[in-house]
Amino acid sequence: MPDIQVFGLDNDPATRAAQRFFRERRIVVSFVDLRKRRIAPAELRRFVERLGARALIDETSKAYRDAGLGYMQLDDDEVVTRLLTNASLLRLPLVRYGNEVTAGRAEATWRTWLAVSASRQG
Repeated sequence: MPDIQVFGLDNDPATRAAQRFFRERRIVVSFVDLRKRRIAPAELRRFVERLGARALIDETSKAYRDAGLGYMQLDDDEVVTRLLTNASLLRLPLVRYGNEVTAGRAEATWRTWLAVSASRQG
């Protein structure tokens, strides 16, 4: 069975959709509610290294607009600092399967992960 970790907020629709996606396929996921426990800097770095800092920031969020980030030129380190201090800026859910990661709803990628995992087992 694949080891999948979902980082998100309990009340976020995209996070709930990711949990439902895996639950419907009888995949047990490890869920980290970012409101209760912050994402570790090393864990966030893993996502940044694979996707880039800009891919992790939700430019449509209220927190993004309220912080005025649309008008700022931020380098990757500044983006990471903002993401670590304010989980509301993250494009949720963040999903990790081994060394593979996604930000936001990525059901096609998740299906690929499950297909690869099934082919390895069968």
